Amino acid sequence: MDSLQLTRCSINTATLGHREPIDVSIDRIAKAGFGGLAPWRHEVEAADVSKIAKQIRALDLKVTGYCRSTYFPASTREQRLANVQSNVRALNDAAELGAKCFVMVVGGLPEGSRDLSAARMQVQDGIAALLQEARNLAVPLAIEPLHPMYAGERSVVNTIDQAQAIARELDPHNDGFLGFAVDVYHCWWDPQLEGALTSIGNENRILAYHVSDWLAPTTDLLLDRGMMGDGVIDLKRFRQSVENAGYAGMVEVEIFSRDNWWNLPPDLVLQTCAERLQSVC
Repeated sequence: MDSLQLTRCSINTATLGHREPIDVSIDRIAKAGFGGLAPWRHEVEAADVSKIAKQIRALDLKVTGYCRSTYFPASTREQRLANVQSNVRALNDAAELGAKCFVMVVGGLPEGSRDLSAARMQVQDGIAALLQEARNLAVPLAIEPLHPMYAGERSVVNTIDQAQAIARELDPHNDGFLGFAVDVYHCWWDPQLEGALTSIGNENRILAYHVSDWLAPTTDLLLDRGMMGDGVIDLKRFRQSVENAGYAGMVEVEIFSRDNWWNLPPDLVLQTCAERLQSVC
């Protein structure tokens, strides 16, 4: 397996801790030699979307994904409709940015609910309501399965197999606008992983590939992701599996690290990402 070239690598801006305005982060990422980035909505929405889009194009960067969806489940029909409309607005921004996909972290149980099946149906209904707009704007939707520890509050879609079942139900003919973001942090543990990757690869639904590492022990379930090579995930094997499944897109670094990497100079973080992508991924 060949070593990764930085031009084939992307930086999710969360990796830099959201400490600087988005235009500063974009310049840093380009200067460090990466080929792409994945910005977050709150950063873009705090700026001028059209100016950010022009800056990205001028630097010849690819937008590997736009993060992330408003959660779909809610206690009332009105709030569920409002959540869909929030996602429509974000899809329009994703289109202006030229994003390869709109990353969907779908949401957990509504407040006070214990009905997991109902929450999952709300997710499916929400994605269905968004799918035609995605086609209209030519921005594919990428369901990102999250580790089961997040089922209560962040995502009731926890395996690739679950996500695939939703995609097959809503998009049986697979016109290219409903697929998946595969994140090693969330999927590395799955005993069905190899078969699941092969299956979604055969359907050409892998839209994004995210890397970080799982620290053992971890001190925070959200904000203690590891730099690649510092944890227990076999990242080379994982990339080989993703590429064997047909994925030829960019490799995106997404690290949430409140007590470690977010406290270090951004340029050092980017330099370390570059080194680790080329040595352990």
